[in-house]
Amino acid sequence: QVQLVESGGGLVQAGGSLRLSCAASGNLFSIVAMGWSRQAPGKQRELVATITNGGRTNYADSVKGRFTISRDNAKNTVWLQMNSLKADDTAVYYCNADRFLPYGNPDIWGQGTQVTVAS
Repeated sequence: QVQLVESGGGLVQAGGSLRLSCAASGNLFSIVAMGWSRQAPGKQRELVATITNGGRTNYADSVKGRFTISRDNAKNTVWLQMNSLKADDTAVYYCNADRFLPYGNPDIWGQGTQVTVAS
């Protein structure tokens, strides 16, 4: 079993930055990739960033150039650095993990952390 715990959400002004953290624990040997998704009110959940065990990254077009995903395998931690935040980035952000290929199809989720961007 894998547990994911997010932290770092909050309220920020448009143009500002936030860094989200995700601490993973449990049976991590089954994980092939980790990532972040978000869900805004009334919208479907969107996968915004993925990082494989080998460090390969992928981003949604909506966040490319502004968000950066990184990981420290020794600390079992994944981060999402979010810069140049916009009001449209307001959402609950979820840390997620993939146990199966292909990448980008997470099946394990954290509880989420709220990010609110004030315009």
